[in-house]
Amino acid sequence: MRSLPNAATSRRRNAVAALAITSTLALTAACGSDGGDSGSGGSTEEVDLSFVYATSTINAMQEMALGAKAAAEEREGINYSESAPAGINGPQQVQMFQSAMQTSKDGILFETLTPDLFTRPLTQATDSDIPIVSIDTAPPEGSGVEFFVGNSNENVGRILAEELVRQLDGGQQGGKVVLANAIPGLPTLEQRLAGMVEVLETERPDLEIVGPLATANEPTENFNAWNNVLKAHPDAVAYLGAGAQDSVSLARLHESTNATWLAGACDLDPAALEGLKNGHLFAISSPEHWLKGYIGLRLLALNAQEGEELPKGWWNPGELLVTADNVEEIIDRQTDEASRVAWFEQVAEEQFANMDDYLSELEN
Repeated sequence: MRSLPNAATSRRRNAVAALAITSTLALTAACGSDGGDSGSGGSTEEVDLSFVYATSTINAMQEMALGAKAAAEEREGINYSESAPAGINGPQQVQMFQSAMQTSKDGILFETLTPDLFTRPLTQATDSDIPIVSIDTAPPEGSGVEFFVGNSNENVGRILAEELVRQLDGGQQGGKVVLANAIPGLPTLEQRLAGMVEVLETERPDLEIVGPLATANEPTENFNAWNNVLKAHPDAVAYLGAGAQDSVSLARLHESTNATWLAGACDLDPAALEGLKNGHLFAISSPEHWLKGYIGLRLLALNAQEGEELPKGWWNPGELLVTADNVEEIIDRQTDEASRVAWFEQVAEEQFANMDDYLSELEN
């Protein structure tokens, strides 16, 4: 597995993200533009692009797919398709990827939660000169994929833990903070937890860190796992999860038990946002999955239609902390496809206009 360099500039990107308002990318497409400075305009040559991703049932993947779809729809001539298993199934996803190699030779956007299964299929694709952009999970070493769009997941965890420290500031000394991982061994979640641990050990060494404990990925199993964690550690001052389902379960348990402990996790599941709005979570750290899907597919479209060379390296689009201060805005943003497109327009245009600021080396 490839490792990612540290990305200390994400807080600046959060500030940029907060500026996103008003007009839509769809409106920009309707007005027309020149070349690669916008996702619209230019060649209308018919090209076949696809997005193959890990599962259609996880909110994070659904967000990436909506972003990719938005990028495809803002240009004429894009024949876009997407495929994913209904649940994490690496071998089935490999088959879907191999099918896409036959139907989408102009470019494939790719995300997986089982990267070790994809070294050979990705190598076959790159050897066949099919452009590949990997998002969310770094491409496996030796795959021939040279471009990745994804977060510093350490920073996703850091900003959540930093908010917990602020929430606890001036409060009791000592106590337990319980960490949990819904998919143990998955690098994305492991990195988020590492970021949490780093902040807590540095800024609140008086706190006892418990875990990370294993929960589960599916909703019922995740809820039951967290319920057992609460029974095993009822005196903790806070509970932090690395994934989307963790936030949903923690919000439900906080509400049903009239709890006073603090809870936070990652990803923007609608139920989690409602839990935050209603005071059952203190924060959600969003990897801004929509933006990754949008950036990756837009670059493939520009490559296929305009001949613009794909970048090499790692494009880090940043992350966003959602708290009581901005949760209403983010709920509004997440209302539908059009509201997402409108909110992200200025964010995307700023990043494309300053591409070098977001690119760094993808290390082996």
